[in-house]
Amino acid sequence: MHQSKGHIASRRQFLGRAATLGAGSLFYQVPGLFAQELTRTPQQTEGPYYPNRLPLDTDNDLLVINDNLTPAVGDIIELSGRVLTPAGSPVRNAEVEIWQADHTGAYIHSSSAGYSNRDLNFQGYGRFETASTGEYRFRTIKPALYEGRTRHIHIKVTASGQPTLTSQLYFADEPANRGDNIWGRLDPTERAAVTADLFPIADSTVDAAAMTIDVVLGEEARSGRPGRGRFGRR
Repeated sequence: MHQSKGHIASRRQFLGRAATLGAGSLFYQVPGLFAQELTRTPQQTEGPYYPNRLPLDTDNDLLVINDNLTPAVGDIIELSGRVLTPAGSPVRNAEVEIWQADHTGAYIHSSSAGYSNRDLNFQGYGRFETASTGEYRFRTIKPALYEGRTRHIHIKVTASGQPTLTSQLYFADEPANRGDNIWGRLDPTERAAVTADLFPIADSTVDAAAMTIDVVLGEEARSGRPGRGRFGRR
């Protein structure tokens, strides 16, 4: 387990990076810059473990529940990307939800295997609303393997004017991908759209890594009220 002081420092770094969302992002705010349509993020099963009771804290930092000083156990990752239309335009006011297993393989769902022994310091679920750049960001851990599945993070994106997208995100260096029936159903282009490498974050005090995956929705989304993408308690 990471020490609390190091965790607090890394949280400040995370929030500092969050504060820069939208800065220098003019490129992402200009529609129609892509010559060809982007690959749409494939729909995948929600699975049986979407939380049947949401945690008390549902913000985008899954390592800490409310003001608890004890962080979750696991290898820390910062998951980020943009929510885009097929033409490459950013989608504002999209609600991005993620949920996943903890370092033991348990979800925050009462039917999950190992639920009674799960990491009580792991939030297990978070959500974030995109601003005008379409960007999202979460801090979480690398989920554990559990029987029958490769490592993955569930994601659901809800945007005005189009159906909810539910999918799963995968780690490129995971050997278990090859034997996973859900990952294996995707064609190579679809796999590339939901699978990404982890890269070390140079200034991290807790050896965190970064993972970036854009989410491309299936239809043109209609922007709503001005974006209020933010990091903090929600």
